[in-house]
Amino acid sequence: MTASFVAALCLELDKQNPLPLFRQLYAGLREAILTGRLEGGTRLPPTRILAQELHISRNTVVNAFEQLIAEGYLEGKIGAGTYVAHVLPEEILQVKTRISASSISPGKQEQSISRWGEALAGKEIRSVRYGDDVRAFQPGMPAIDQFPYGLWSKLAANVWRAPEPQLLAYGDAQGYRPLRESIASYLKATRGMKCEPEQVIITTGTQQALDLATRVILDPEDTACIEDPGYIGARVALGGAGVKIIPIAVDQDGLDVEALKAHRQNIRLVYVTPSHQYPVGVTMSLGRRLALLEWAARTGAWILEDDYDSEYRYEGRPLAALQGLDQAGCVLYMGTFSKVLLPALRLGYLVAPPALVETFVRGRAAIDRQAPTIEQVILTEFINEGHFARHIRRMKGIYMERQATLVEAARQKLAGLLDIQPAAAGLHVMGWLPTGVDDQRVFRQAQEQGVDAPPLSAYAINAQSRSGLVLGYACVSPQAIRVGVEGLAVALESVHRMPAKRSK
Repeated sequence: MTASFVAALCLELDKQNPLPLFRQLYAGLREAILTGRLEGGTRLPPTRILAQELHISRNTVVNAFEQLIAEGYLEGKIGAGTYVAHVLPEEILQVKTRISASSISPGKQEQSISRWGEALAGKEIRSVRYGDDVRAFQPGMPAIDQFPYGLWSKLAANVWRAPEPQLLAYGDAQGYRPLRESIASYLKATRGMKCEPEQVIITTGTQQALDLATRVILDPEDTACIEDPGYIGARVALGGAGVKIIPIAVDQDGLDVEALKAHRQNIRLVYVTPSHQYPVGVTMSLGRRLALLEWAARTGAWILEDDYDSEYRYEGRPLAALQGLDQAGCVLYMGTFSKVLLPALRLGYLVAPPALVETFVRGRAAIDRQAPTIEQVILTEFINEGHFARHIRRMKGIYMERQATLVEAARQKLAGLLDIQPAAAGLHVMGWLPTGVDDQRVFRQAQEQGVDAPPLSAYAINAQSRSGLVLGYACVSPQAIRVGVEGLAVALESVHRMPAKRSK
């Protein structure tokens, strides 16, 4: 069986190639999955047998399998073997044939690309595309209909009426100094951070901050840990850079630090969302925070803290950032204006330890020179004139109303089908499905009803004990929420009538 498996896939490993054998095997299996030669649900040979057939060590095969599992290509089933994933995460992978093989000249076929390019080959970071109407229940999307466009237009007109000449030339790669000052003051006042303007680096959003941190901190083949389930964009940035990813489970107290400590690999970086874990929504406990900081200080690892929607906390005051508790200077902090203002604004920030600021700024300049200066100036005026704080207070009230609408509508229409409880923070809630219900099936049925309800399994690397849906309520009106719940009820009832999937 294995011999035919290896022959059918034309798996060839070159021990003279400087690329490690596990990366060669990883690339070969990944390419077979993306081209359809290995279909979803196909069981792979045991690691021991495949290692014997390829004349390599079993650890080499295990490392390749682990990386493919971490990136969502394979699924490990306890006691049942390793299988090709049925559904690849939509936010990461979308295989398209853009150019037919016949249109590529032989010379072009022989040209090589970088290892980074190879790691991304066959993957596409797909932008979220919306039609004329934003649909329920798209997560991560603020209420763009509530943005103060008139006020922003006036500020923009004032800036453009007589712009200072230096604002129209190349700007500081680190970002507009007055904006960095405003951000530093805001973070110290609201997030309990130890932060000076010199530490703030303006980015074009969280994804660029992730990319920048990955390039500066990590080398290909280094090991990083991410939350499981967790933000897919982090998996994209790390996996695309050739970093080995280790998923760490999340429970009611956040990232399981004891599970993190149990790994013997030299872990260089840990990505976390401690204030409001994405997508489950839990908050990392103080004990876990201190344990994570102690571990990072002792091992020399870096912590990448993503504080993507900390402004929207509905119970008590916003929690202090992990960075504010850091005594060893091992936390890199990321924030964004995409969730509190507009995704299209494309402005975020990274707060680096003082010793790394210059390196990060040089890296920032190398990637795309600078963020748009005029938008930074307008945002600075928006913050300094008090509009930013007022906007957040107003939006908190709107989001609380929309969340309450969703919870109440679910209580009336989805009882027994989906369990939705109020969330203390953020722009989405988790909808937990009954035991045995496939969230991928529900997702597909909901789409047929005009409802977006991303499955929790798409955010996870390892199989989860519960299945669920990630439901964003911020971007739609109360009436649209009620209509969306009606469509979700139809989808859930349809799934309950379906026959159970047969195990292979």
